[in-house]
Amino acid sequence: MKSPDPRARLVELAAAQGTSLAALSAYLGRNPAYLQQFVRKGSPRKLEEGDRRRLARFLGVDEAELGGAEEISPGLARSALALRGDWVEVPRLALGASAGPGALAGDEAMVGAFRFSAAWLRGQGLDPALLSAIAVAGDSMEPTLRDGDEILVDRRPRGWRDGVHVVRCHEALLVKRVDLSAPGRVTLRSDNPAYPPLELGPDEVDLVGKVVWKSGRL
Repeated sequence: MKSPDPRARLVELAAAQGTSLAALSAYLGRNPAYLQQFVRKGSPRKLEEGDRRRLARFLGVDEAELGGAEEISPGLARSALALRGDWVEVPRLALGASAGPGALAGDEAMVGAFRFSAAWLRGQGLDPALLSAIAVAGDSMEPTLRDGDEILVDRRPRGWRDGVHVVRCHEALLVKRVDLSAPGRVTLRSDNPAYPPLELGPDEVDLVGKVVWKSGRL
């Protein structure tokens, strides 16, 4: 049987997941035009192994469909195919967003995944390629977020706006309520009144993403 064209297959799979090539490029940590150039200009000629593996896992297909060698067993292949179009695995990253004094952002290695309905994510206006799950550490955002809660972070590029966000400040990753009421300043507030607000200039803090969902033990 003829192998599928990996470029055409990538376009088809992205459409089935309701995501874009630009968003998938960002998921890989590449510039937004990376996969568009691969599809339309043939540059690069083949996806790098690490990029292909991540895309295949995210899209729920064998690497062979994206130009790699078929290496997984038939049983695993059936499990992956069952995810296609219906379910999305959002990566859970090995770092925490501190809801306390702050913690260093470590290596963003994947340590698991949360499975979501692709239709539900689309209904929420979320692009699965731009989502990550991380754990909350600390009590400064109680009662909204508790220590150990898992949060879903939408990393879609957007300007500053009010709401609960994950931010990077002085090498620490924080989850805080952003307040933009002070002109030219970004105020990071805690829902726990025991913690004072932190007022910063826009150049002192980087926006990582908006918190759009949480889960935790009762």
